[in-house]
Parts: sequence; structure tokens; C-alpha cells
Amino acid sequence: MQRYAIFETAAMLEGLARDGCVFVPAAATPEQCSHARRAIDALEPIHWDETHAIGGRFMDRYLNVFNRDASWLRFLDRPGIIDLAEAALGAECHVIGETAWRSHPGFRGEPLHADYLPLHWSEGSLPDAVRVPIFILTVHFHLSEVTAALAPTRIVPGSHRAGRAPRNAEPDWNGRAAERVLAQAGDALIFRSDLWHGGSDNSSQREIRYLLQVHYGRREMAQHYSPFLEWRFDPRVLATASKRQLRLLGGHEPAAYD
Repeated sequence: MQRYAIFETAAMLEGLARDGCVFVPAAATPEQCSHARRAIDALEPIHWDETHAIGGRFMDRYLNVFNRDASWLRFLDRPGIIDLAEAALGAECHVIGETAWRSHPGFRGEPLHADYLPLHWSEGSLPDAVRVPIFILTVHFHLSEVTAALAPTRIVPGSHRAGRAPRNAEPDWNGRAAERVLAQAGDALIFRSDLWHGGSDNSSQREIRYLLQVHYGRREMAQHYSPFLEWRFDPRVLATASKRQLRLLGGHEPAAYD
């Protein structure tokens, strides 16, 4: 998988158009990764969170962690990553979710899927010159080393041009098979919501994969802050947020539909 330097914004935009994904080494520092792992270990499930004790899935999933502690805000606007998000989605893009994961030994990865397909078309009818707009980007911040045994994410480069989701656990698209994304702590994988991707098993004996997802959407995309009707921002978090971080959390200037 092609790697990009953190500020190669133009090249990464081309990569998102061509492959649907880009890989950025050292997007977060070792200290930030270590602090984030400890912070995840200290989290307790609330609302729609899940833990490995639920359903035998051997994983923990904590939603919208930016609202638990202000230290998570630093991952919303990482230098280079936020530049790419704003270039791809517009200067008024915002964060629609931030999810922390632990994948324990025994974790079983999800099959290939697409998170959100904004457009559909007859397969094979899309000319190469047509670019599919991006509506949502997901960033995987790897907080620990990801080896082949430690539940690496699988992606199918170029599959965002399929115009559909995978059928019956398809392993490839257009001759390209799913690739495992191996990473060092601090590396980031960035991919479009229409890219085919999936998980894999944690077949290690005792290691845990730590992962932080940040989801960015165009301003018109709804923010997935659950539980929706009861949602409240923690004022202590808002008090420490920068102007840019506040906008990413939804503090927009008035515009259409407001």
C-alpha cells in the first residue's frame, strides 16, 4: 500500500480518488499513543458502548470519546490529517464520531463491507474520468503495532468505484484482492466510506489491538452523537477546545439550512 508523508495533501487527494484510501506513517506520536491506550483502559461503558463481555465478541467499543475527556480532542485536528479532511470534504466539514476500540485475543473480524454508499450505479458503467465525490472519511489511528496476527484491517483498493457493497463475502473487486493493513503505533489509515473494508481475527495469545477511529463528514452529514435525544456536550470539554475543534464538533457559522 502506498505511503504518504503527513503534509502531502494533494498527493493524498489523488490517492483517495484512485484507491479510496491512503496510509500515513507517524501521524501521532508514541507519547500520544501511549496516553490514549491508558485512557482507553480507564474507560467504562455508557449508553451504546459495548464491551467484550457482551455477545462474546471479545472487543470493547467506546463511542464519542471526545466527550469523556479533553485529551481526545487532539486527535480531531491532527496536523496533516485535518488538512486532508478539509481538502476532501470542504472547509466546513465536521466530526461525526470518534470511537475507541480494544480487540482482545479471540476477536473475530467483520467481513468486507462498505460503511456508507452515497451513490449507486450499474457496475462497469462508470467511466474512468468520472470522480466519485467523498462524503465521509474515516481515520484509523493505530495506537499499537498491528501485526498479521493482531486483527489488521483489510481493504480493497479501488472498490469505492464499484457502486455497491460486497455480495456474499466477496474477497475482491475488479481483480484486486483485500489487503491487510499492517502498521506501527502512530500510523494512520484514511479511507472513504464507500471503500470495501473489513476486519480480521485477533489470533494472538495475549495481545490487544488498540485503535481510535475519527469519522469526518461534509457539513451536511449528520453527526452521530448517541444517545441522540439525550446527547449533551460536556462543558468542561468545550471549555478547552480550540476554535477549529469547536467547529469540528458542530460550532458552525450560519449557512444554508440553518
